[in-house]
Amino acid sequence: MKLKNIILFGTVTLALAACDDLFEPALENNQDISQMYTDPQFARGIMDNANLVLPYDESPTTELATDNAVSNDNSNNYKRMTDGTYWTSQTNPINQWETRYHAIQYLNLFLEGADQVAWDYSSEALSEMHKDNYKGNAYALRGLHFFYLLRAHCGMVGGQLLGVPIHLSSEDAASDFNQPRNTFKECIDQIMADFDEALKYLPQEYGDISEGAVPAKYAQMGGTADEYNRAFGKLQRGKIDGRMIAAFKAQVALFAASPAYASAGAMTYEQAAQYAAASLKNVGGVAGMDPDGWRWFNNTAMIESFAFDNPDPAEICWRGTVGDSHSLEDDNYPPSLLGNGRVNPTQNLVDAFPMANGYPISDPKSGFDASNPYENRDPRLKAYIVVNGDPIGANNTPINTAADNTETLDGLNRENGKSTTTGYYLRKLLRDDVNLNPAANKRHFAARIRYTEIFLAYAEAANEAQGPKANVGGANFSAYDVIKALRQRAGVGGKDDPYLEACAQDKEKMRELIRNERRLELCFENHRFWDLRRWNANLNETAKGVSITKNNYNTIDVETRNYKDYMYFGPIPYSEVKKWNNLSQNDGWK
Repeated sequence: MKLKNIILFGTVTLALAACDDLFEPALENNQDISQMYTDPQFARGIMDNANLVLPYDESPTTELATDNAVSNDNSNNYKRMTDGTYWTSQTNPINQWETRYHAIQYLNLFLEGADQVAWDYSSEALSEMHKDNYKGNAYALRGLHFFYLLRAHCGMVGGQLLGVPIHLSSEDAASDFNQPRNTFKECIDQIMADFDEALKYLPQEYGDISEGAVPAKYAQMGGTADEYNRAFGKLQRGKIDGRMIAAFKAQVALFAASPAYASAGAMTYEQAAQYAAASLKNVGGVAGMDPDGWRWFNNTAMIESFAFDNPDPAEICWRGTVGDSHSLEDDNYPPSLLGNGRVNPTQNLVDAFPMANGYPISDPKSGFDASNPYENRDPRLKAYIVVNGDPIGANNTPINTAADNTETLDGLNRENGKSTTTGYYLRKLLRDDVNLNPAANKRHFAARIRYTEIFLAYAEAANEAQGPKANVGGANFSAYDVIKALRQRAGVGGKDDPYLEACAQDKEKMRELIRNERRLELCFENHRFWDLRRWNANLNETAKGVSITKNNYNTIDVETRNYKDYMYFGPIPYSEVKKWNNLSQNDGWK
């Protein structure tokens, strides 16, 4: 991947691969990079390689390495990494090194040649529009790939927080690969610089325009609205635009300002709040919060009617796949519905959901009844987790997760390899109306970035910067306002939400509440693993479950966690450190 002669056929340039028999003699798969100058499809294929490997999971993965969930699959690598021995610099389930650098190599190749590509012979303006669209996406993608590379591999080396080597030009056989790591701050600065560069080329949002609304740059070239709509119109929706880049910046800023990385001085919480506030202006702030955003994955009316060129729903900043499948249900439905029950939510997570009145279940004011533990709870609990007796599936089948259930395969620790190990099954991300007998596809809507995440980023940063009720970073709302709105839309806290009001008087109590709300709202979306690390929080909380016998609920230990202190940061791959003596390993890893 580090050579300028790269293999693209059979990956994204499918049209050319399918026409191989048209050429005499047959084309070789190794194409010289100069082909991109006369072949826009080839040029797009170079960049599309970086799109194809974006690290967005549409099912829970890293959650299984946290206190939120476990897997009933003993071979699952995220399950195995929690014992403190499987996660090494050679066996690393979260390794991003090779894939991210391969993507960055493609993007550098593309950016170095993009200005020379004959994008469209029909019009100078249209050619410029195509070039700008692809260049903007390429810079944004490079920033994203650097971010995910940094998140997985930054770490302390002799008291200094280091990042990864920054590659801003393509490499070939003559390149010097023995490069030292850049500092963490240099990496954050470069990521933000790439996002800023992308904004020079991309629209705030894709959509068709009418004649007279062509941006001046293209109008001066004689560009028309029809040409603009071809390059930046509604058919481009789903690609990166200005709204998404604002969200990327908010994500990166919160990450860099967090306790684990704050020593690098790359970002302050004040700045993180400002970036999040800028992103939230795109939905009108708290007033624009989607009232149904907390259950977007099961909003069947929206999902079934959605077309790829539609504007995104109010909750979604960047969507992933929108397509028909039943793979999530195959993996996670209970075995009585022919699923494999793979992701098992923990009692730890269940206990984190408050009562409907907003009080934690540990608070005497909550009214929690241990003999009837799922009643009068936060509605998000049953929206995200299948608890004992709740129905799921096309036929609304009640699921019995009790340890003394001998009638179905769904009970605790049945010897089928598919039953729950915690007393709970996953509901979030799944469609409630899928039938696996016979298996029938249903449309699913994958969310890469939800505005709820950005609201929570703002709340966290604003509270840390100036406290619960301060309007920070140009926003006309506070951390308190965000959390109140999130809880109210879920039906938590009632009209007055006294628990929230008490927390709003104390920055530390508000921090605890914000972190818990983040845990609940974003559960099973692969945030918890990274959140615990950036907060320097406890990684070794034992994963618990519930054993129900004769209607008695007993908490049980399911899995212990044995992370070492140095595992707040991931390793540099062993093979890379061995090859290059200028590449230092993070402290603690071998």
